Amino acid sequence: MRTLSPRLRPAFAAAACLLAAPAAFGQAFDAVRLYGAAPGEDAGLVGAVLIAGTEYAGSDERRTMLVPLLDYQWNNGWFAGTANGIGVNLSKRPDLQYGARVTADFGRKASRSDALRGMGDVDAAAEVGVFFNHAPTRDIFLTSSLRYGAGDGGVVVDLGAGYSAALAPAWRLAVGGAVSLADATYLQSFFGVDTAQAAASGYAEYRPGAGLRDARANVALTYSFSRRTSLTTGLSVSALQGDARDSPLVRQATTTSGVVVLSHAF
Repeated sequence: MRTLSPRLRPAFAAAACLLAAPAAFGQAFDAVRLYGAAPGEDAGLVGAVLIAGTEYAGSDERRTMLVPLLDYQWNNGWFAGTANGIGVNLSKRPDLQYGARVTADFGRKASRSDALRGMGDVDAAAEVGVFFNHAPTRDIFLTSSLRYGAGDGGVVVDLGAGYSAALAPAWRLAVGGAVSLADATYLQSFFGVDTAQAAASGYAEYRPGAGLRDARANVALTYSFSRRTSLTTGLSVSALQGDARDSPLVRQATTTSGVVVLSHAF
């Protein structure tokens, strides 16, 4: 992305983080969002994220979480943190970001809901992947990533786009959309029912095939208290698609999540 002014950096970072924050319930780390340290400088972001979402992807039960926000970028391209994982941006161009990273999939606990009784846990797992972002203009950003390792070793491809614009000196609006595609291994882990699970849960056996997992639309509004501190609020609507939507585990295919992000750039 193009280098941002010191005043806009925390606002853009918070908005970008918010566009990803509902993913904490099902599509965490769907994109790398590097907010652009000044050339030759390191930069970080610290804060907290309040997320009101659902117990699992497809659940109709609500869940609220307060999670920390801590991300850092070094001027040599390496980055680490709670929003982006650990990786390296190999691009030297301000409008391009590409590289590799390691992230985490947090799995799913059967104890979260009676709807998961007999399904067993999906264990947390490390993911390895690559990413490619492009900012064709100052305010438009395109994101993509591929991640391998969730569930029993599934593959997820995420594609997204967003637009961020200043409404006033202290206010900034961001809107975005994204889709995620997954292979059969991933969808079986999170939406399928195998023979043993069918016997334990009472669900019919279900084996989804590879395809589109979900589509998401997001809107975020950021207020900057100062050059470094900002507050962002927003909404995300996520709709399961294809075989994921038809899973017997799905109680509600379309869900709305709310997010509040308080951040400080350093």
